[in-house]
Amino acid sequence: MRFNFWLLSRSALSCLSFFLMMTAPLSAEIKIAKFNVNATPEIGGPVAYASVRSVQDPLSARGIVLTFDNQKPVVLCAIDWIGIYNSGQDIWKEKLAAAAGTTSDRVAVHGLHQHDGARCDFGTEEKLQAVGLGGMFFDNDFCLETIERVTAAIKTSLSEAEAVTHIGTSKAKVEKVASNRRLLGDDGKVKMMRWSSSRDAEAIAAPEGVIDPFVHQVSFWNSETPLAVLSYYATHPQSHYGKGDVTCEFVGIARNDRDKEVPSALHVHFTGAAGNVAAGKYNDASPENRPVLAERLRTGMESAWSGVEKQPITEEECRWVAHKVLLPISEDRNEKELANILNDDSASDRARVGAAMKLSWWERSQTEWNAEISVLRLGNVQILHMPGEMFVEYSLAAEKMRPEHFVCMAAYGQGGCSYIGTEIAYWQGGYETGKNASSVSPDVEKFLMKEIETLLTESEAP
Repeated sequence: MRFNFWLLSRSALSCLSFFLMMTAPLSAEIKIAKFNVNATPEIGGPVAYASVRSVQDPLSARGIVLTFDNQKPVVLCAIDWIGIYNSGQDIWKEKLAAAAGTTSDRVAVHGLHQHDGARCDFGTEEKLQAVGLGGMFFDNDFCLETIERVTAAIKTSLSEAEAVTHIGTSKAKVEKVASNRRLLGDDGKVKMMRWSSSRDAEAIAAPEGVIDPFVHQVSFWNSETPLAVLSYYATHPQSHYGKGDVTCEFVGIARNDRDKEVPSALHVHFTGAAGNVAAGKYNDASPENRPVLAERLRTGMESAWSGVEKQPITEEECRWVAHKVLLPISEDRNEKELANILNDDSASDRARVGAAMKLSWWERSQTEWNAEISVLRLGNVQILHMPGEMFVEYSLAAEKMRPEHFVCMAAYGQGGCSYIGTEIAYWQGGYETGKNASSVSPDVEKFLMKEIETLLTESEAP
């Protein structure tokens, strides 16, 4: 009897265990796929301010695809170009989404804004071709070829995706790189621009001003193995530029060094809200200073990595929220005036190109939306993806909105709007908020601050 009772009890326990296993909620799996492809234009091709005469450092388009059991994939891509504008953003997102098996609203593509990198704006190039300026400032074929390389790499990487068990967060101060570009006078208005480099004694002596001194890192792990690191730092990323010597600049050099130092993890760097931040206080534009700035950023990245804190992550803690938004357009944008400049043979080529880009943005802004913004929630991490050359005040405000979370911001998404200042900055004057530089109105601050708060809130919803 005792033996039979033991068999019965064991059988009952087995059935109970099987029942509990089948009815208990199972954590869905997160996987990460990585891609890294060449994005370097050929000698003679157009980059931001000249034709390519040399390649100092190759450019890359790199990023990750996060896949889930119960959600569509998410694609994050960063490219060593000065920017992707207007319809360029649409095509990049559509192509990458198709390759990853997701929808375009779950794709974020950002330029790092190196000033010796390419521009991408398919619609504007078509306008320039119509007035005899095709191929001088944009190369649609090269851009499409780069997109094809990225899509092919994404498809390959999905078959090699690795499981993600933990998310890491870390940040560290970067010494003597970033400084605010806008120096104010006693009247509260801009009296001097410090730019990306300076040899002016007053500009160099002035305080750093409003910046975010920290490089933020979000890392993906399979147990103890790091798989990818996303970094975010707010500064214009150039030391010297404009002669056609292609380079990924000091931000790309630092990122590439970290690739070598942590070889199992792909490093993907994003430029943060850096519209009014550059290296001008610490950069004299000498070629010798580029590796100095690169080493300072690399040191900050290494310091952040040494303090990484890991937490387990499940799909249930991941969420993507995206909004199509209509950024308020600058009131001085005039379709007829822009078209007249574009078609004026006596105007400079650069003025006509500027008019074509602004006209593309004006046309885009006559519809229901002109830009996309989004947030990726990963446990206590919230990563915002924003358009244009946003002032650093936006990312600082986002962090204050959620002090209990690890908040990062990538700017330089939709580039058609150009600079996005704060409301007071349009009164203060200065380059960034002038007619030639910003295509949005001062109302943009109230609009975007509300949108940022909404994104953060919606990503927290169960």
